[in-house]
Amino acid sequence: MDHLPRLARTLLALALVAAPALQADTPAHTPTAKELLGKSSAQEWRAPDPQNLLVMQLPQGQVLIELAPDFTPLHAANIRTLVREHYFDGLAVVRVQDNFVTQWGDPEDDDNGDKSKLRPLGSAKAKLPPEYTRALDPNLPFTPLPDGDVYAPQVGFSEGFPVGRNPAARQEWLTHCYGMVGVGRDNEPDTGNGSALYVVIGQAPRGLDRNLAVVGRVLKGMEYLSGLPRGAGPLGFYEKPEQRLPIRSVQLASELPPSQRPDIEVLRTDSATFAALIDAKRNRRDDFYRNPAGKIDLCSVTIPVREAKARP
Repeated sequence: MDHLPRLARTLLALALVAAPALQADTPAHTPTAKELLGKSSAQEWRAPDPQNLLVMQLPQGQVLIELAPDFTPLHAANIRTLVREHYFDGLAVVRVQDNFVTQWGDPEDDDNGDKSKLRPLGSAKAKLPPEYTRALDPNLPFTPLPDGDVYAPQVGFSEGFPVGRNPAARQEWLTHCYGMVGVGRDNEPDTGNGSALYVVIGQAPRGLDRNLAVVGRVLKGMEYLSGLPRGAGPLGFYEKPEQRLPIRSVQLASELPPSQRPDIEVLRTDSATFAALIDAKRNRRDDFYRNPAGKIDLCSVTIPVREAKARP
């Protein structure tokens, strides 16, 4: 190396010394989700409250939806009333818009429906104040993501749900990620009462955040809602009654006999294992992934759900 200038020789020597350390700091293998979950403790999992767990029976199978009453308490209460009074039983999936949402409710509630045939709401409220955001609650656990967000100053997870936050305005809200359930409404903000519900089945339409009430998340059975034939009418509405998917029943898990209640667990989003899953997905390196992204966005994080009997 005598032909190299002294500064160049010095820099090269430093690089050669640092190289083994850099290689040692670079993991040869990023733990997989299966490996991380296999090492999780029982305390890192939670059973959904049966009073907030909806059990929807479709011809293809069962769909489980967890309500989020801490974020949208009035809508959650109204939905529970509708379910207890069997409002949804016999109604239908009325529209499936590709890369957007699947929606269910009363077919007569469509713009072309016969309003005189609308199913009565019973003791549920016809109108509710909009619950698009809520006051930021510092007492609730919150797992922030480190990489920023286009739609919110801060994002992360709280109580098993993806959340946007504006600390300066002291507000937070549930976001329109895949599998999240929202309340359909007309143009007026107080017209959403929970009698028409939709689930996000495509790329996250985050522009809807803070414009609609988001009330929960599908924990199980998304394949029965996302894999339906797309509607050919405007906004994906089915044009013929026979195209609609009938809803056999919707019940609260708390009203089922204990032996018939779904026995599932959700990974706590304030757990060490959940944090490790996020880190592994941000920095994934294995035989296939040679270039880790080093970043992650809110709606690309999957919150694990499992059968309770699958405890390690």
